[in-house]
Amino acid sequence: MRVTSAGTFSGTLIATIRHGTMSQVTHKVLILTEVQEAISARYRQMLLERFPQLTIDVVGHHNDVGPYIADIEVLLCFSPPMADHVVRDAPKLKWIQALGTGVDNIVDLPSLGKEVVVTNIRGIHGAPVSEATIAYMLSLARNIPRTVHAQDKSSWERWPAALLAGKTVGILGVGLIAEYLAPICKAFGMTVVGITGSPRPTPGFDRMVKRDDLVAAGELDFLVALVPMSAETRNIVGEKVFAAMKPSAYLVNVARGGVVDEPALIEALASGKIAGAALDVFSQEPLPPDSPLWKAKNVTIFPHLGGYSEGYENRAMPTIEKNMRCFLADDLKSMMNVVRKPASWGA
Repeated sequence: MRVTSAGTFSGTLIATIRHGTMSQVTHKVLILTEVQEAISARYRQMLLERFPQLTIDVVGHHNDVGPYIADIEVLLCFSPPMADHVVRDAPKLKWIQALGTGVDNIVDLPSLGKEVVVTNIRGIHGAPVSEATIAYMLSLARNIPRTVHAQDKSSWERWPAALLAGKTVGILGVGLIAEYLAPICKAFGMTVVGITGSPRPTPGFDRMVKRDDLVAAGELDFLVALVPMSAETRNIVGEKVFAAMKPSAYLVNVARGGVVDEPALIEALASGKIAGAALDVFSQEPLPPDSPLWKAKNVTIFPHLGGYSEGYENRAMPTIEKNMRCFLADDLKSMMNVVRKPASWGA
């Protein structure tokens, strides 16, 4: 393996199947991820240990796919670094394994072929995203960025910290991560309200309300966005929600950037409609340097760190391995976590 100046892992292991003097190249896989090169290399290494017959390349940006894209059958990627030309220029593509839960910016790409199956990773984000959410709420309550800025100036400053205990948190989107997060919030002495399209009794929640009642957010001290991105949830946290929230309330977005109306959020922060926000995800990632959010009042920016944790690739590999075995056996219907079926499969 060698790394080019563009950061592309261009050296590939081409495994061969030999029959006497005959050899043939097997399935070609591309890993598209902007995570650290060592982690990208780890995905490649782990796959080759299990499937030495694969040809695997790794690139760190969608602009680097050119030398490989025409021949790949399998694409492993996170949602944010994807672009439509990746699937447009991949005529042999049969399967996309999303390396995260979110598949927006994958399944909605205009050029995605009708016969491409898309799978994702589920069930491994409870601990990392929940711990990140708690950290973000504590950061807001205790104004931890202020302590960092004071330290930079060698300035001794003290102020009374807000507590999580006794506060009410609303969790928008009640899935596996929310079910992991809710009991932790309870352990901090918080009242936990689930906000969902299908209210149901769930351990760790004090009560459930319908998503349509989100505008009745006046009781919340924290609103945590965990809802998946969809046409129904795009900009669901917008002007009406901010107008309903308490001026002392905070927003924490660990879902997708598109579920929050960012211009409305900037206005709500500037006008004091809410007290602050901790943002882990954004409508455009990486967040552009000229985005007003960088300098918005009482905002802490986290560059999509919620689920990005040590050992993530090890926790994701069982799903990837299972699905790769199904792919190599031409048994795609037995794959795990299918979120987008080929058109030929029917309803």
